[in-house]
Amino acid sequence: MSAPAWSGVPILVVGIGADGWDGILPAVRAELAACAVLFGSARQLELVPVDKVPARRRAWPSPLLPALPALLGEHAGERVAVLASGDPMFFGIGGTLAGLFGPAALRVRPQPSSAALACARLGWPAQDVPVVSAVGRPVRTVLPELTDGRRILVLSADGTTPAALAKLLCDNGFGGSRLTVLEQLGGPAEERRTGTAADWPHPECDPLNIAAVEAVADDDHLRLTRTPGLPDAVFGGDGQFTKAEIRALTLAALAPAPGELLWDVGGGSGTIAIEWCRTHPTCRAVTFEQHADRRDRITANAAALGVPGIAVRGAAPDFRPEDGTPDAVFVGGGITQPGLLEACWAALPVGGRLVAAAVTAESEALLLANSHRYGGTLRRYQVYRGKPLGGFTTWSPQLPVTHWAVRKSGETSAGP
Repeated sequence: MSAPAWSGVPILVVGIGADGWDGILPAVRAELAACAVLFGSARQLELVPVDKVPARRRAWPSPLLPALPALLGEHAGERVAVLASGDPMFFGIGGTLAGLFGPAALRVRPQPSSAALACARLGWPAQDVPVVSAVGRPVRTVLPELTDGRRILVLSADGTTPAALAKLLCDNGFGGSRLTVLEQLGGPAEERRTGTAADWPHPECDPLNIAAVEAVADDDHLRLTRTPGLPDAVFGGDGQFTKAEIRALTLAALAPAPGELLWDVGGGSGTIAIEWCRTHPTCRAVTFEQHADRRDRITANAAALGVPGIAVRGAAPDFRPEDGTPDAVFVGGGITQPGLLEACWAALPVGGRLVAAAVTAESEALLLANSHRYGGTLRRYQVYRGKPLGGFTTWSPQLPVTHWAVRKSGETSAGP
């Protein structure tokens, strides 16, 4: 959907820190003073003196996003200013407004972000520190970032986020991690609280805070990184999932890139969709699974592994507009279901990728026929795992898996 046109004077988007009015540059103060309507949170509006900016004040409603286009549209004929915390383009409303109205509709005047201020206080090189937002998102999204020795910043939703973060770290093998909570950064009431996750003594902090994590893994911690091929043991379910070795090969064939959307058809325990989303924070996935108990398991597995945003649907091919247009499709089950491959292929845009896996002769025959007709690459994998036999070790074969991987071009768009 294209952005609605903004017919008025460009919206002034001003970053404001905990130091309030004093931290705003004189030139930006003059711009604010010339505005007729000032939007912001109740806390932000209180930081701007009425005698300096006599504009009409409007506090944001909750929920904000659904109301935003109409709310601003009411004032398209006036000079509008919007207050934002720190840098409006860093997890802020500036990006939302640019998406709604286009960048030409904005004049952005940023302050240092809370992440920049935190790195300055801690002496951390900002380019090396990932930032995870828990504002409007589950704090569990920090999990894919956790590795021993890593430094991470977490933008808190409120004063309870640091305690929730400490518990999450303990529950996932990082109880020895050091936490530093920086409150009211840049303002006169700036404070810091420190401790380890296992002994975190602060059930509630100032609502305006950012949490810094120096990750320390427990000695018996199971190493989980963003690299595909997580141990099978981390996925709960009934055993209907792609095993680690084949999963790594499947993700390599799907080739996820930041921001891309995957359709995982025949989700099982959700392993492919979960590993796809763990490769980058902006990767998205919709998984389709006909069994209700498995859908519940996918949701639980996704939350446990830090990617709770995966959308879980019923049986394919009942695709809906809200499922989006996939950049890649993985068909891990139901290949012999009439019309399924055709529907998946039709949903892909030109340039999209499809990977299908078969373990039966019937489904393998379909992959072979389609590869002859539409190209792509066929591969057959056989994995053996060592297991004890008396005092010795023998090799236990897993089921062989056939992969068909194909990229949709204009010439092959007619489909299977």
